[in-house]
Amino acid sequence: MTKNWITRAETSADIPAVRAVELAAFPTAQEADIVDALRADAAAWIEGLSLVATDEHGRLVGHALLTRSHIGDVPALCLGPVAVHPRWQRSGAGSAAVRAALRAAGDRGERHVVVLGHPAYYPRFGFTRASAHGIRVTFEVPDEALMALSLDAGHPLPAGTVRYAAPFGI
Repeated sequence: MTKNWITRAETSADIPAVRAVELAAFPTAQEADIVDALRADAAAWIEGLSLVATDEHGRLVGHALLTRSHIGDVPALCLGPVAVHPRWQRSGAGSAAVRAALRAAGDRGERHVVVLGHPAYYPRFGFTRASAHGIRVTFEVPDEALMALSLDAGHPLPAGTVRYAAPFGI
Protein backbone atom coordinates (compact mmCIF):
# COMPACT_ATOMS: atom_id res chain seq x y z
CA MET A 1 0.00 0.00 0.00
CA THR A 2 1.68 3.20 -1.19
CA LYS A 3 0.46 6.46 0.31
CA ASN A 4 1.23 10.11 -0.18
CA TRP A 5 3.40 10.66 2.84
CA ILE A 6 4.00 14.09 4.31
CA THR A 7 7.70 14.72 4.81
CA ARG A 8 9.32 17.44 6.87
CA ALA A 9 12.38 18.17 8.97
CA GLU A 10 12.47 16.57 12.39
CA THR A 11 11.65 18.85 15.32
CA SER A 12 12.60 18.41 18.96
CA ALA A 13 9.00 17.33 19.63
CA ASP A 14 9.53 14.41 17.20
CA ILE A 15 12.45 12.84 19.08
CA PRO A 16 10.35 10.38 21.18
CA ALA A 17 8.33 9.30 18.11
CA VAL A 18 11.50 8.89 16.01
CA ARG A 19 12.99 6.69 18.72
CA ALA A 20 9.78 4.64 18.94
CA VAL A 21 9.82 4.04 15.16
CA GLU A 22 13.47 3.03 15.29
CA LEU A 23 12.95 0.66 18.23
CA ALA A 24 10.03 -0.95 16.40
CA ALA A 25 11.89 -1.18 13.08
CA PHE A 26 15.34 -2.38 14.14
CA PRO A 27 16.26 -5.73 15.73
CA THR A 28 18.20 -4.06 18.58
CA ALA A 29 18.26 -0.66 20.29
CA GLN A 30 21.82 -0.15 19.01
CA GLU A 31 20.62 1.47 15.74
CA ALA A 32 18.31 3.84 17.64
CA ASP A 33 21.19 4.67 19.96
CA ILE A 34 23.27 5.70 16.93
CA VAL A 35 20.65 8.25 15.89
CA ASP A 36 20.54 9.65 19.43
CA ALA A 37 24.34 9.85 19.51
CA LEU A 38 24.44 11.59 16.11
CA ARG A 39 21.84 14.08 17.32
CA ALA A 40 24.02 14.84 20.37
CA ASP A 41 27.26 15.30 18.35
CA ALA A 42 27.67 18.89 17.09
CA ALA A 43 30.18 17.75 14.44
CA ALA A 44 27.79 15.11 13.07
CA TRP A 45 24.37 16.70 13.41
CA ILE A 46 23.13 18.98 10.63
CA GLU A 47 19.92 20.79 11.47
CA GLY A 48 17.27 20.16 8.81
CA LEU A 49 18.77 16.91 7.45
CA SER A 50 16.86 14.58 9.72
CA LEU A 51 13.56 14.04 7.89
CA VAL A 52 10.40 12.34 9.00
CA ALA A 53 7.47 10.88 7.09
CA THR A 54 4.05 11.28 8.64
CA ASP A 55 0.61 10.11 7.69
CA GLU A 56 -2.30 12.45 7.04
CA HIS A 57 -3.01 12.58 10.79
CA GLY A 58 0.53 13.67 11.65
CA ARG A 59 1.60 10.28 13.03
CA LEU A 60 5.30 9.75 12.46
CA VAL A 61 5.88 6.48 10.57
CA GLY A 62 9.34 6.86 8.99
CA HIS A 63 12.68 8.59 9.44
CA ALA A 64 15.83 9.24 7.40
CA LEU A 65 18.95 11.04 8.56
CA LEU A 66 21.92 12.56 6.77
CA THR A 67 24.99 13.29 8.84
CA ARG A 68 28.41 14.77 8.19
CA SER A 69 31.13 12.51 6.86
CA HIS A 70 34.03 12.94 4.48
CA ILE A 71 35.37 11.14 1.43
CA GLY A 72 39.07 11.66 1.92
CA ASP A 73 39.23 15.36 2.80
CA VAL A 74 36.09 16.29 0.84
CA PRO A 75 32.97 17.01 2.93
CA ALA A 76 30.20 14.55 2.23
CA LEU A 77 27.10 13.23 3.90
CA CYS A 78 26.31 9.76 5.15
CA LEU A 79 22.77 8.46 4.99
CA GLY A 80 22.32 7.11 8.48
CA PRO A 81 19.81 4.58 9.69
CA VAL A 82 16.52 4.75 7.78
CA ALA A 83 13.60 3.45 9.80
CA VAL A 84 9.96 2.73 9.02
CA HIS A 85 7.50 1.43 11.58
CA PRO A 86 6.84 -2.24 10.72
CA ARG A 87 3.14 -1.54 10.16
CA TRP A 88 4.07 0.82 7.30
CA GLN A 89 7.05 -0.96 5.76
CA ARG A 90 6.84 -1.36 1.98
CA SER A 91 4.36 1.53 1.82
CA GLY A 92 6.78 4.13 0.46
CA ALA A 93 7.27 5.95 3.77
CA GLY A 94 11.00 5.17 3.87
CA SER A 95 11.48 6.17 0.25
CA ALA A 96 9.61 9.42 0.87
CA ALA A 97 11.84 10.25 3.85
CA VAL A 98 15.03 9.39 1.92
CA ARG A 99 13.98 11.45 -1.11
CA ALA A 100 13.09 14.40 1.13
CA ALA A 101 16.45 14.16 2.91
CA LEU A 102 18.37 14.05 -0.39
CA ARG A 103 16.36 17.00 -1.72
CA ALA A 104 17.03 19.00 1.46
CA ALA A 105 20.75 18.21 1.22
CA GLY A 106 20.90 19.30 -2.42
CA ASP A 107 19.02 22.49 -1.58
CA ARG A 108 21.70 23.25 1.03
CA GLY A 109 24.47 22.84 -1.53
CA GLU A 110 25.69 19.47 -0.30
CA ARG A 111 27.32 17.51 -3.09
CA HIS A 112 28.08 13.93 -2.09
CA VAL A 113 26.35 11.20 -0.10
CA VAL A 114 27.51 7.72 0.89
CA VAL A 115 25.41 4.90 2.28
CA LEU A 116 26.19 1.50 3.64
CA GLY A 117 23.04 -0.43 2.88
CA HIS A 118 21.06 -2.93 0.89
CA PRO A 119 22.14 -2.92 -2.77
CA ALA A 120 18.63 -3.61 -4.03
CA TYR A 121 17.14 -0.58 -2.23
CA TYR A 122 19.42 2.43 -2.68
CA PRO A 123 20.01 2.43 -6.46
CA ARG A 124 16.41 3.69 -6.89
CA PHE A 125 17.69 7.02 -5.49
CA GLY A 126 20.66 7.14 -7.87
CA PHE A 127 23.27 5.51 -5.62
CA THR A 128 25.95 3.44 -7.39
CA ARG A 129 28.77 1.25 -6.16
CA ALA A 130 31.25 3.47 -4.39
CA SER A 131 34.21 1.36 -5.47
CA ALA A 132 33.55 2.38 -9.09
CA HIS A 133 34.47 5.93 -8.00
CA GLY A 134 37.51 4.95 -5.92
CA ILE A 135 35.60 5.28 -2.64
CA ARG A 136 36.39 2.76 0.08
CA VAL A 137 36.09 2.15 3.82
CA THR A 138 38.59 0.89 6.40
CA PHE A 139 36.56 -2.16 7.39
CA GLU A 140 35.32 -5.29 5.65
CA VAL A 141 32.09 -4.75 3.74
CA PRO A 142 30.60 -6.35 0.62
CA ASP A 143 31.48 -4.21 -2.39
CA GLU A 144 27.86 -3.85 -3.46
CA ALA A 145 26.78 -2.58 0.00
CA LEU A 146 28.85 0.64 -0.06
CA MET A 147 27.20 3.10 -2.41
CA ALA A 148 27.66 6.76 -3.29
CA LEU A 149 25.64 9.51 -4.94
CA SER A 150 26.57 12.89 -6.37
CA LEU A 151 23.83 15.45 -5.72
CA ASP A 152 25.50 17.87 -8.14
CA ALA A 153 26.35 16.59 -11.62
CA GLY A 154 28.93 19.38 -11.91
CA HIS A 155 30.93 17.84 -9.06
CA PRO A 156 31.72 14.17 -9.63
CA LEU A 157 32.28 11.94 -6.65
CA PRO A 158 35.76 12.23 -5.18
CA ALA A 159 37.94 9.18 -4.57
CA GLY A 160 39.12 8.39 -1.06
CA THR A 161 38.39 6.63 2.17
CA VAL A 162 35.13 7.46 3.93
CA ARG A 163 35.48 9.03 7.37
CA TYR A 164 32.27 8.55 9.31
CA ALA A 165 30.97 10.66 12.19
CA ALA A 166 32.32 9.43 15.52
CA PRO A 167 28.97 8.07 16.83
CA PHE A 168 29.02 5.38 14.14
CA GLY A 169 32.06 3.88 15.88
CA ILE A 170 33.85 3.13 12.60
